[in-house]
Amino acid sequence: MKVLVVEDDLLLGETIRDYLKENGIEVVWISDDREIDSILRLEEFDVIVLDLILKYSRGEDILKNLRDKGIETPVLVLTAKDSLESKEECFSKGADDYLTKPFSPKELLLRVMALSKRRRLTSCVNIGDVSVDIERGVIMKNDEEIKLSKKAWELLRFLIKNRGYVVPSDRIMRYIWGDKPVGDEVLRAYIKELRKILPKGTIETYKGRGYKLN
Repeated sequence: MKVLVVEDDLLLGETIRDYLKENGIEVVWISDDREIDSILRLEEFDVIVLDLILKYSRGEDILKNLRDKGIETPVLVLTAKDSLESKEECFSKGADDYLTKPFSPKELLLRVMALSKRRRLTSCVNIGDVSVDIERGVIMKNDEEIKLSKKAWELLRFLIKNRGYVVPSDRIMRYIWGDKPVGDEVLRAYIKELRKILPKGTIETYKGRGYKLN
């Protein structure tokens, strides 16, 4: 399990990171909320733990921005705000859980694990006659295993995680190839590879924008 913690309180952030690590969870902790976009371009997480009161942005705005971009990673809001209005705003913007400070580290751990389990339950996805097991990295079609190139598999996995949303081409390329310069024609080649095994119309092209997996 891999968790992103966005918390600008250095003592609390360090405490959360160390406690989760002690319980076998891989943790990336950032205290500067301006780094969240660059982190999410390059890494994928099972859960995001998000403070609301940050240095540069409102946590509520970050949450909305994540959902607007099609990022479906479960978000646990961790905050001192305990009003019903704050909870209502966060849940309306796509929060999956809400924990107020002060809190028990054990309760945080249990909530994170529950959110991660909920995400893993959707790891097996059926797309027409194609069955994709994300955790095992196995693709089956008509009882036969389908082999994909490494990059095509990464692309399929990324589109599945963001299914139902238009994912910008530049975001896809940054996620799969990082800082390596890659042209649109390379991405189109891997899209073509996926279209050969998926039902017709599964991957839609939005010219000048990106791709959507239905």
